[in-house]
Amino acid sequence: MVKSDGCLYLVGTPIGNLEDISLRAIRILKEVDVIACEDTRETLKLLNHLGISKKMISYQKYSENEKKSHLIDLVEAGNKIALVSDAGMPGISDPGEILVREAWVRGVKVEVIPGPSAVISGLVVSGLPSTNFYFHGFLPKGKIKEREEVVNNLKEIRATLIFYITPHSVEKDLQLFLKILGNRNGVIARELTKYYEEVIRGTLEELIEIVKIRTLKGEMVLILEGNQLIPKEMSLEDQYKLYQLMLASGIKSKDVIKTISADYKVSKNKLYEYILEKKEK
Repeated sequence: MVKSDGCLYLVGTPIGNLEDISLRAIRILKEVDVIACEDTRETLKLLNHLGISKKMISYQKYSENEKKSHLIDLVEAGNKIALVSDAGMPGISDPGEILVREAWVRGVKVEVIPGPSAVISGLVVSGLPSTNFYFHGFLPKGKIKEREEVVNNLKEIRATLIFYITPHSVEKDLQLFLKILGNRNGVIARELTKYYEEVIRGTLEELIEIVKIRTLKGEMVLILEGNQLIPKEMSLEDQYKLYQLMLASGIKSKDVIKTISADYKVSKNKLYEYILEKKEK
């Protein structure tokens, strides 16, 4: 239940070219009481361009927990607050998602004003399949084992993969993807909608050679093709032979069936029925 006339607006802002702001976004930014933003300096550039003067509150990952309650308190009191990121849609790989979650928990009104997105822009300009895609965001900054585990978990996904990458990590990230995913086709889309916008296409090996001799700057999105290998389905007879071998080693029947199903992506029920048929003969 909505508790007041206040509202939290999630306002999409340009990812580069300031002309990419919607008419509705401009109206909302003019009407709200407060604008919550990642960096007041970045948001001020946009507001100055639009001729808008408005009170701003900094809302960053370093202060998200202490400020989220205060912002929702303001909405409950009847204030209209616009949440913006430095670029693109708030809530995607930034602390905005925590504020939105708090808003729903406390029952205040939330509206979205769609705008530019580096994820979608990068995907559609890449030329890679867009029917199904998986957006991961940034790889973890932790130890190499943690990073490898994340990429390994994405290895079998057949949908197009999308990541955010930074200039200082681009070569390291590409090497990791090549090591685990193989030499897939990919696209680096950088500085989208800006003066130096560039879309670089190639295999992972080709992209690595490019970043070795060039210093790529600015915001970047990496788009990789999904797993294109067609898995060879194990026949029921082969499943049954493996079942017998594992059963002979002392493993319980139900555990054998469960293991074969998980490891070879086959139906437990079909294998079980096939085993019963063999026993009846």
